[in-house]
Amino acid sequence: MTSGQTEIWHNPRCTKSRNATARLDEAGVAYTVRRYLDDPPTVAELRAVLKRLGAEPWDITRTGEEIAKDLGMPGWGRTPADRDKWLEALATHPKLIQRPIVLTPDGGAVVARDEETLRSLS
Repeated sequence: MTSGQTEIWHNPRCTKSRNATARLDEAGVAYTVRRYLDDPPTVAELRAVLKRLGAEPWDITRTGEEIAKDLGMPGWGRTPADRDKWLEALATHPKLIQRPIVLTPDGGAVVARDEETLRSLS
């Protein structure tokens, strides 16, 4: 995860992710790219990111993806007891993770699906 520099969990095939890197470039922000589909986060990393986001795993899950439907995720419980099941699914199938996730050295984090959210990090 970040150590003194902004990090973006990036999927270069995703328009929103490409837009976020373009905005970071325009703002002159130094950042590292984590191609999370090629380098999936561990359950521990997901826990840490969720803590920074103030979110639960189902909050950052793309439940409309075919994999999610195949797993039955839209019908999964959303309680603390269900958390580990969601985390394991996200770690196993990183395509299910909303993108892009931007992590800042000061502990901030957002799912930067729009410019306004990305600007909230400044």
